[in-house]
Amino acid sequence: MIVSGAQTNMEQNPGYYHRLLEGEKNDKLIEAIKTDMNRTFPDNVKFRKTADPCLQHTLYNVLVAYGHHNKAVGYCQGMNFIAGYLILITKNEEESFWLLDALIGRILPDYYSPAMLGLKTDQEVLGELVKMKVPAVAELMERHGVMWTLVVSRWFICLFIDILPVETVLRIWDCLFYEGSKIIFRVALTLIKQHQAFILEATNFPDICDKFKQITKGAFVTECHSFMQHLLQAAGLPRLYSRVDEDAPLLQGGQTAVSIFTVWMSKQGFQASENYVRIPACCPKPEF
Repeated sequence: MIVSGAQTNMEQNPGYYHRLLEGEKNDKLIEAIKTDMNRTFPDNVKFRKTADPCLQHTLYNVLVAYGHHNKAVGYCQGMNFIAGYLILITKNEEESFWLLDALIGRILPDYYSPAMLGLKTDQEVLGELVKMKVPAVAELMERHGVMWTLVVSRWFICLFIDILPVETVLRIWDCLFYEGSKIIFRVALTLIKQHQAFILEATNFPDICDKFKQITKGAFVTECHSFMQHLLQAAGLPRLYSRVDEDAPLLQGGQTAVSIFTVWMSKQGFQASENYVRIPACCPKPEF
């Protein structure tokens, strides 16, 4: 909340979220959101209609409020999973709304607009980066006519939700809120570079697509601590992630940001100090 600017926006706009819910509604927006309710985390018991409380209602409120707050975006498929994740993490409807606004309105502009210009642009940028960093894979893709959007669009639009393990996704999101979309490129490049030899075994179009699905599974992505260290070190970045002493408070006068993962672990009843990851507010943002 603090690092993303969501906390400040919420404090500066008291009652705004609830006024959005009480205001006049756009029928087309409401219908689009309702259509995706049952498709959002269908295997999660907390999102089932029989759950008490049912998080579908909370998700609906957050998406409706955001659609009327940011009319240029409204609602786009993929936003339901992101908002749902935020609700599971924060367990707070209004905080989830402001975090969603930080992501869609500031960190990932034009990812979820009708034209999805930001999303398309970043996928093309990834393709250019692969040409520079992993040219053999880029040549394979070009030779078989595989467009990057076919293999990585879900990585970008869902921010790795239901693609990588939840613990790994939450650590990626820590970096996303702190330094922006650079982390998406770093994760994508790390996956491709780590599995370059495996990807190059592909001999046709369907095989390439299948390889890209498989590289998001396995021990490499499951061991979230080592995965994050690997991708940051591979990019030549300083070590941002570190464990905190047992006596370290979760917030130190605003100088230390509590990671999303730590909040989630704490609310699940785990010892936060054992899994606490911090990004000091004074740490300079690394260049990509």
